[in-house]
Amino acid sequence: MSHPPSAACRLLVVRNDKLGDFMLAWPALATLKQADSTLHISVLVPHYTAAMAAACPWVDEVVIDPGDAAERRAQNDLLARIKAGRFDAVLTLFSTPRIGWLSWRAGIALRVAPATKWVQVFYNVRIRQRRSRSEKPEYQYNVELAQALLQRLGKAYDAPAQPPFWPLDEAARSQARTRLLATLPASGSRKPRLIVIHPGSGGSAVNLSLAQYAALAQRVQRRVDTQPQTQTGWLISAGPGEEAQAAELCQTLQANGLTAALLPASENVVAFGHSLAGADLLIAGSTGPLHMAGCLNIATAGFYPAKRSATALRWQTCNAAEKRLAFSPPSDAKAQDMAAVDIPAAADGIAALFDGRAPF
Repeated sequence: MSHPPSAACRLLVVRNDKLGDFMLAWPALATLKQADSTLHISVLVPHYTAAMAAACPWVDEVVIDPGDAAERRAQNDLLARIKAGRFDAVLTLFSTPRIGWLSWRAGIALRVAPATKWVQVFYNVRIRQRRSRSEKPEYQYNVELAQALLQRLGKAYDAPAQPPFWPLDEAARSQARTRLLATLPASGSRKPRLIVIHPGSGGSAVNLSLAQYAALAQRVQRRVDTQPQTQTGWLISAGPGEEAQAAELCQTLQANGLTAALLPASENVVAFGHSLAGADLLIAGSTGPLHMAGCLNIATAGFYPAKRSATALRWQTCNAAEKRLAFSPPSDAKAQDMAAVDIPAAADGIAALFDGRAPF
């Protein structure tokens, strides 16, 4: 059934959980906007990701979700805000009972969401995806939902949008690189290669140990610095509360003869993302920074558990295929046993990513 849009089509897109999840919504947002630039796209996000939502080039307006635990007055204020938005359609990328009920109570005529358990009763377009099987990347599931919405709106689209989904101009990337280089000793005539390691997990994902990251960096260093015209610089980043962990890894790398420094502190999460744009590669667990780097279309090497709901395929970064690597415990190890990850093989894979390539 097709639902013709109003003259000024207003869409509400909901992805109100963690930063990494929201970054994987950017390909869907780009697909909507590139199909029809006149679409007015609002996003419903928590305060935690609001700054990134405001920085997204595919978003026109940010609506803050107070969350499940908010008092009734805040929930009623949100309902009033959604009603006042006069949205033609809502696209819920990850549905919960509260959001489904909110969309229905707000009187939004076209309500699109995955066909997920009983909560789908609040939606009149339900797309069967079976995400629990983890057969596709999360961002592709999101794009499929966006395409379903475009079809219901009678909007043509040639193909899904392509990376980068966070497009920064070359001047911005060059400025970011200059700032990163300033934290490291001068490399003389050799071209620097900048690799960022984010050893923290933000409490949302398992990750390698600091010892594993140190061993990984040392092996990568031995491989890539066989090229006499380049020099590798290592930058260690940290989220809130992870500064001591980052400092320990940085000191370990320095003690082992690597050129390493802490990534300069950023004023906010958007500035942090801009700083990553100056790097050649980000190495991290399946966290927000990894998916920010994916949206920027820089190279990524991600470390994932092997459990079905968190596989490397399901939480694949959305950068170009030739720029992403993923590593997990072997099949004969426990799903979340990150100590079982083959660090030498991972290091060789990362080094091979650089073989024959000039730095940034």
